[in-house]
Amino acid sequence: MDRIFRIAIDGPSGAGKSTIAKAIAAKLNIDYIDTGAMYRALGYKMLQLGISEDQEDAVARLLEETEIDFSKGDIILDGQIINNMIRTPEISMKASACSALGIVRKHLVKVQQEMGARKSVIMDGRDIGTDVFPDAEYKFFITATPEERANRRYKELIAKGENVTYEDTLKSIIERDYNDSHRAVSPLRKADDAEEVDTTEMTVDQVIDYICSKIDV
Repeated sequence: MDRIFRIAIDGPSGAGKSTIAKAIAAKLNIDYIDTGAMYRALGYKMLQLGISEDQEDAVARLLEETEIDFSKGDIILDGQIINNMIRTPEISMKASACSALGIVRKHLVKVQQEMGARKSVIMDGRDIGTDVFPDAEYKFFITATPEERANRRYKELIAKGENVTYEDTLKSIIERDYNDSHRAVSPLRKADDAEEVDTTEMTVDQVIDYICSKIDV
């Protein structure tokens, strides 16, 4: 592909951003960068090492000593594939907490921007269209009702053998929404030039086809 372009996918937790972005990447033969997984990976490592968000010096050292990469759809932390280890409610909340730290966001945004400068990519997260790639060629804000998002996440966790309830999952979704949209650093919001796509009544395939129809390749 001769032209380098960036696709920014933003939206709240449980909206299906990752599933949709991965499928679009495969369909368009470009690289998918799961930015949310990068924060989850850091959150996972912080939990493993017992580092809290208020230990700024420890977090700074952690960033310098941590390597996060993607390969064939896998998220790799310090050489270890951690796909299934970072999709729990506990890691979700830890990711939200560490993503509110300016030092963390500054470091990871720099890494993400370097990726997008080298090749065509699709990234999903909560501030891709507003902060990471404000000049992205294509921007979409994918959302759904909290109840629908909680239902999707609940089914996903049950399928993985997690012992969770729908009520707790919904509570976590609502809490995550509040934290993400009210944090001081890069809060979740729709970019002014992003197209909002409400997926509450849409299938995954319908969303994928709709977004691909908007991409000029």
